[in-house]
Order: sequence, then C-alpha cells, then structure tokens
Amino acid sequence: MKETEENWSLVIGPKRSLWSLDLAELWQYRDLLQMFVRRDVVTVYKQTVLGPIWFFVQPIMTMLVYVVIFGNIAGLPTDDIPQPLFYLSGIIIWNYFSDCFMQTSDTFSLNQDMFGKVYFPRLIMPLSKVVAGLIKFGIQFMLFLAVYAYFFIKGVDLAPNVALALVPVYILLMAALGLGFGLIFTSLTTKYRDLKFLVQFGVQLLMYASPIIYPMSMIDQPLLKKVIYYNPLAQVIEGFKYAFLGRGELSWTGFAYAAVFAFVVLFLGVFIFNKTERSFMDTV
Repeated sequence: MKETEENWSLVIGPKRSLWSLDLAELWQYRDLLQMFVRRDVVTVYKQTVLGPIWFFVQPIMTMLVYVVIFGNIAGLPTDDIPQPLFYLSGIIIWNYFSDCFMQTSDTFSLNQDMFGKVYFPRLIMPLSKVVAGLIKFGIQFMLFLAVYAYFFIKGVDLAPNVALALVPVYILLMAALGLGFGLIFTSLTTKYRDLKFLVQFGVQLLMYASPIIYPMSMIDQPLLKKVIYYNPLAQVIEGFKYAFLGRGELSWTGFAYAAVFAFVVLFLGVFIFNKTERSFMDTV
C-alpha cells in the first residue's frame, strides 16, 4: 500500500524559545484580534441603558468627585489651571493604564476554558484588551479636548507647546506599562490566586503616588519628591499635562527613564507569559 503524504496548511508546535515573539503569527490572527476588540468595546455596554455614553460618564463623574473632595474640601492646588481641566487631563491617561493593567492581569484565569480547547496565539487576548482600551481612551480624549477648547476660548492661560509631539509616545508608554505589568501578574496568579487582591489594592496606591489629583510643584519634601520621580507613571502623566497645560516641567531624563522602564517591564512580561503559557493548564 502506497503511503500518501499529507500537506498541512498549519503546523502547531511548541515555542523553541521563551523569548520568541512570532509577530507573523499574530498578524495571521488579526481577524481574531479584531473580533475580541469588538467584543470588548461593543458588547460590554450593549445591554445597558446609556450604552457607549458610559465612556463619557465615567471620567466626568470621577472629575466631579475630585473637584468636590480634593479641590474644594482638601484645597489641593492645581497650578492655576481650572480644576475640571486639571483633573480630567490626569484621569483619562491614568484610566488607560489602569484598564490595560486590570484587564490583562486576569488573562489566564478568565480564559482558561477557551485556552484549553482552541489554539491561537495566547498573546492575542491581552493585546485585544490594550487595543480596546485605546479606543476607549480615544473617546475620552475627545471629551478632554472639548473641555480644553472651552477653557481656551474663555481665555484661560493655557500654554500648549512643542511637547505635544510626544503625546503619542506617552500613550504608547502607558500601553506598554499596562500590558507588561498585566502579563507579569496574570502569569503569577495562575499559582498564587491571592495576588488578585494585591493588584486591586496596588493600583489604588499607585494612583495616589502619581500626579493626578495634585501637581508635582506642591511636593516640597525631597524624599517624597524623589520617590514620586522614580514612578514611571508620574513621568508620563506629568509630561502629558505639561504638553497641553504648560504647567510643571518636561524632564528628558525622566522621559528616558520611563521609556526604558516600560521596555524592560514589557520585555519581562512577554518572557514570563511565554514561560507560563507552556504549563498553565496544569495549575489553573
């Protein structure tokens, strides 16, 4: 009996290296990525009363709470910037990082049934969260621009500058930090489930260690200022605010530090994710 040679259109095999990142394979599954992004953006609010309006309601309500509590009751300064504009500028970019981090940190635990039955590049799932978060950020960014235009027309002393060219880079850094930290924590939570509580608590603490509700100029304690300086998120948020509002400072050293930190975190995240991917079905 003559043996017939079978020609397979796709051969699935184990990764040869923990450092491997098959971008060509990710591109082949771009339709799946698009489907996951659509699911995250559309179906989340599909059966709600307000629908996509929630994308605007969330930052507006958060801004109003900050105005009342931190602006009026606590009396924190805003560098002569109108409180709604000052808080909103920090909220929208912080929300992007927070959403990327929180959504990707549950990748393995939330999708274990799908991962155990169907093959596709596992990195597609956390990437879809980052892309969906970028769409949400774009919608909230339009809200920020509308508020910004309102105060600019009213004659508020705003000083947009050439640092606006770095805004896309700041957004990419937030995406890299959120994805990198998310990949690390989702890999660790396959064995240590209680880390989920640490993630939620840690994100709240990290927010207060970032210049969202206060300007960097009000920090006069050298030790505290140094601690916040080494928070890469603080460098990104401060640079984002400086680009539009012209307050604070643009530190090139801090920018370089944030960029290197984001690259290292993303690099480690992919490495740990690839390592966990090989055996996570035995532990989840």
